Amino acid sequence: MRYLSQRYAMKNRNVAGVLTDIGTEELAHMEIVSAIVHQLTCNLTAEQIEGTPFANYYVDHTLGIWPQAASGAPWTSAYFQSKGDPITDLHEDMAAEQKARSTYENILRLVHDHDICDPIRFLREREIVHYQRFGEAKREN
Repeated sequence: MRYLSQRYAMKNRNVAGVLTDIGTEELAHMEIVSAIVHQLTCNLTAEQIEGTPFANYYVDHTLGIWPQAASGAPWTSAYFQSKGDPITDLHEDMAAEQKARSTYENILRLVHDHDICDPIRFLREREIVHYQRFGEAKREN
């Protein structure tokens, strides 16, 4: 949502295109992560969930997918910035990509199931590419 919002104020149409492309791809990343979470939880019983950190989530959302941080804080648009200044926004975007890469690396440290790790590695690699593309866009702007 950050990138798709920032593109409107980007005067350089090539950079706006980069924001559109990466923003669209990030929506696909959300779909991949949501599919992983669904596959890991869809067959859980209430008895399996009871007494786990997932119990509070289950009370509010059953097994529905609801975007939130690992801490339990729900997603909000307050997590991203759109200042309308190309340099500020692109720096913010590069930082966001590094934070995403770091999160994926933390997941890979904790999880060892290849059915989860393979798509997470793919997503981590894409965050690195996005970081590079934003760096190129910053130089072009």
